Formats: sequence, structure tokens, C-alpha cells
Amino acid sequence: MTLLSATTLLVLVMDPLGNIPLFLSVMKDVPDRRRWRVLLRELLIALAVLLAFLLAGPALLAGLHISEPALGISGGVVLFIIAMRMVFPARDDHPATGPGEEPFIVPLAIPFVAGPSAMATVLLLVSQNPDQKLQWLGALLIAWAVVAAGLLSADLLHRILGQRGLRAMERLMGMILITLAINMALDGVGLFMSMHQPG
Repeated sequence: MTLLSATTLLVLVMDPLGNIPLFLSVMKDVPDRRRWRVLLRELLIALAVLLAFLLAGPALLAGLHISEPALGISGGVVLFIIAMRMVFPARDDHPATGPGEEPFIVPLAIPFVAGPSAMATVLLLVSQNPDQKLQWLGALLIAWAVVAAGLLSADLLHRILGQRGLRAMERLMGMILITLAINMALDGVGLFMSMHQPG
């Protein structure tokens, strides 16, 4: 996987456009003068979590004795589930803050930005090619910057695209992610079969 494809995959998984309505809902009670500071804090927390998975991922997987084919197949399944929820969204069960509360870690940092799918994707990238860790670090930083720019421009994008436009863009991203998820799972199956061929 190249830097561009890894960056694209991470952006799709973190789903900045799909998170805009959720972000606006969670941040509606936060004063305007605090919004940027709160969002930047949450984005930095999410980045720290993903960097921890990137750096400690290989040791974690080795300690758990998780094979590369198993990670590829399970990563593809997780991404497929996330993609299906993007195509057929059910937005009534997302975690929210109480009235007048300022979000802290949950739900903006985790799971909106650094969700299970993003963590699994980072683990998958670094486990498949640990010698390219700098490339995956670059992909993560670029994807995070794209997501940050999208959320920082949430009000503007919501006014331009509207609720229907954002929903349509999210479903398009979900369709692309479904294709990537199936390809990832098939790669894992192919690797498993090649490792267990007789002779």
C-alpha cells in the first residue's frame, strides 16, 4: 500500500464529512469562543491515541499472537461493518454529552475520530509492513490534518452542502470503503491459503 492509498483509507475510515452533523450536535452547547480550543484539544487526543497504536501495534500483536492473515481478515470485516453503517446510517445511538457539558475525550476524540476502525486500520498498516513505519506515520498525520480541517470547517461545510449533501457524500465514501474492506479481507484469505498450502 502506498502513502496515497493509506492516507485515503484513513480519511475514509475517520469519515470527517459523516462526523460533521454529530460534531455540531455535540458542540451546540459549547460557547463559540471555546469551540476551536475544545475541538483542537480533542483532535490532539485522538492523534495521540492513534500514534500509540502505530508505535506499539507490532508489540501488541506479537504479544497476543495474532497472525497477519487474521488481522487482515478481521480488519476487512471491521471496515466493512463501518462502511455499511456509513451507507445505511443509524445516528440515534451515538454517545452524547449532557446538557451544558463540554465534551472531553468521549465522544469527539473517541470514537468520532479515533474509533475502532481507525485503530484497526493503523494496526493493520504497521503490522503488514513494519519497515515502512515512517510512511504510515506520514499517512496518519496527513489524514488527521484532513479530518481536522473538515471538522474545523464544519459550520461552513454544513451551510454549503446541507444535511442531504453531507449524507450523500458520506454514503459515497462508504461505498468506496466497502470495496477497500472486501479487498483487504480477500488479501487476508489469500495470504492464509498461501501459508497453509501443502509442500
